Amino acid sequence: MRLAVCADVGSTWTKAAVVDLDAGRLVGAASAPTSVGTDVLHGLDAAVGAAADGAGAGPAGVLPWYVCSSAGGGLRLAVVGYEPLVTAQAGRRVGLSAGANVVHVAAGRLGAAELSAVRAARPDVVLLVGGTDGGDVDTVTHNATRLARARWRVPVVLAGNVEVRDALRGVLAAAGVPVTVADNVLPRIGVLAPASARAAIREVFLRHVIGGKRLSRGARFGRLVRAATPDAVLTGVEVLADVVGGDLVVVDVGGATTDVYSVLTPDERADGPGREVAGSLWRARTVEGDLGMRWSAPGVVRAAVEERLLDVAEQETLGVAAAARAADPGFLPVDGRDRVVEGRIAALAATVALRRHARGAATGERAGRDLRDVRLLVGSGGVLRHADAGAAVGVLTQVLTDHAGGWPLPRAARPVVDVDYVLAAGGLLAAEHPAAAGALLRRHLGGD
Repeated sequence: MRLAVCADVGSTWTKAAVVDLDAGRLVGAASAPTSVGTDVLHGLDAAVGAAADGAGAGPAGVLPWYVCSSAGGGLRLAVVGYEPLVTAQAGRRVGLSAGANVVHVAAGRLGAAELSAVRAARPDVVLLVGGTDGGDVDTVTHNATRLARARWRVPVVLAGNVEVRDALRGVLAAAGVPVTVADNVLPRIGVLAPASARAAIREVFLRHVIGGKRLSRGARFGRLVRAATPDAVLTGVEVLADVVGGDLVVVDVGGATTDVYSVLTPDERADGPGREVAGSLWRARTVEGDLGMRWSAPGVVRAAVEERLLDVAEQETLGVAAAARAADPGFLPVDGRDRVVEGRIAALAATVALRRHARGAATGERAGRDLRDVRLLVGSGGVLRHADAGAAVGVLTQVLTDHAGGWPLPRAARPVVDVDYVLAAGGLLAAEHPAAAGALLRRHLGGD
């Protein structure tokens, strides 16, 4: 067998898997606490070693490693655009698709207050966009010059109007700003082109961000990491959509955020008079930073109340439970009551997150995202992977029967849980081993 190691270094847990590249199947898996307090390589080596031992693969060091990471808060991105409804919104969508946590969006000319707000958001990367090709050049020129004069040292990805791109790269580089150039994210109104900027953001993440977070003392961890975890997962979702041949949605319920990924079949009607001026992103991701099982569990209760999903009695009960989980992120259910509460919080987080995603509130799309043709709803996250099968599928069933959510539900979606955590592995393998990635995802999630 040709074997490979796939690992995800998360903020709390590091998950590792050994994959048979010829058959596209898992042959071993293990996890270990992420050792952020010392050196993340300690937890990574422990998880990989246990997975390799379980697979009977021999020394893990002789296998190829494919690693993604969201440790240390993942990738924090600020977007600076021309105006809020077009290029800034396009940049935000592209940033999310690149696996970033978009911590700030600025639109228009940066003044002192706006620049201070960008600094206060503490981004790891700035995505500087503005103007369609052949359109406005003044705003992106002003903003690039402003960053240069401000002695900006956070890496910048420049993905705006092609007419001034090379000149502005020179302005930024001359001022010592780390700058990477990409194609315009919005070359013309209604056309969103994320691929080049997504690749550039990934490059900057690997070159600057991983080392800058001081997660490991040496250079080995930086050499191992190939992507931010959400970027790898979205790639896995894209591969899964290709192998199942239809629309799908993934809801990943984590400790701090709930992420939603959707892959839709492009609709030719989107190019008509009612098209989105910021473009349609058919393969999209949104992040709900107030919805999670631990740190942001109280946010789930607040959001559920706003969405009228809780009565007063349940609000009080879940409010106490959510506060306890936020105070102790290492909390683990110990009895049946704890597990029932876990399931209820997870169902609320998933329901609210998908409501926002489908309505367009999280994606910035005026008409929302049409999920009626979704064939597969995949649940991910530790709360679902570690629950019994019936309870985990029950969480997804609640999402699929959310008739009061204000969005048209999928007409014939099959719920499945990523129990073996293969989405990230499939995404990591996709570039070099596409056949193995497709077979792995089809076998574990596609119904084969």
